[in-house]
Amino acid sequence: MIEIQNLTKRYGSFTALDNLNLSIDKGTVFGFVGPNGAGKSTTFSILATLLRPSEGTAYINGYDVTKDPKQVRKSIGYVPDFFGVYDQFKVHEYLDFYGTSYGIPSAERKVIIPQLLELVNLTEKIDAYVDLLSRGMKQRLCLARALIHDPEILILDEPASGLDPRARVEMRGILRELKNMDKTIIISSHILPELSELCDELGVLEHGQLIAHGNVNQIENQLQAQKVLLVTVKDNVEQAISFFENDANVLEVDHDGEDNQLLQLSYQGTEDEQVTLLKQAIEHGLPILTLSQKQTNLEDIFMEITKGGE
Repeated sequence: MIEIQNLTKRYGSFTALDNLNLSIDKGTVFGFVGPNGAGKSTTFSILATLLRPSEGTAYINGYDVTKDPKQVRKSIGYVPDFFGVYDQFKVHEYLDFYGTSYGIPSAERKVIIPQLLELVNLTEKIDAYVDLLSRGMKQRLCLARALIHDPEILILDEPASGLDPRARVEMRGILRELKNMDKTIIISSHILPELSELCDELGVLEHGQLIAHGNVNQIENQLQAQKVLLVTVKDNVEQAISFFENDANVLEVDHDGEDNQLLQLSYQGTEDEQVTLLKQAIEHGLPILTLSQKQTNLEDIFMEITKGGE
């Protein structure tokens, strides 16, 4: 469905995108994670045929984005991070204009437009002026516009950017519906828990390079050099701290004092070494009540990989 091969974009001496290689199958919801300036929007602009790469290429449905842009545009619906709307257009006129641009006959447009407005929860705004809509409504209207020609692939650059919590929930619900319709969706967002919930695969971009690719668990394994172990002891806290600090795989022992029984270990060992650590702690006479691994999420991972990335 989408093949990206050695995709590179330079602006003088600055490399915005550096040798990106990626394959996305039909029906996949793929999320791009990364700080501002990581190369997400550059990638999307190239896929949408709005920007030519310096090197490499990408294929949409078998069509080269640089050699067959017209065919590519028939296959995609693109929602950019920042978009323009036309003043003095009513909602139905706005969608009708784009439907006409795609060569959709008038009779079909009259059927499609109400269906799209129902999908994006804007039915009651069909006669409202576009420039008077809230930001969340404009985002949903632009998503409807991107769907006007029923594309197989949606490219959504920060579709929830700047939205209030209610509008984000609404957008997330619409994206779930599109996923159920078997659309192939490429989406970027800093709202990381939402990406983990919606996406089948994730790619982490930093400084124009893909530094990790896979599902949430695979991303965690690729990016995290260490894990956090939570150890609860019945008593003898100081003895336990001393024991764990002497283990080669324990980088740090944190005991904040709020919970006198709980220790947090920054740990870089394997699972087998973790089993051995617990066994040795018990043999050492430590009254271990529990030992578990702290669950991380995309927010934790994002904060770790983007330190200094802005």
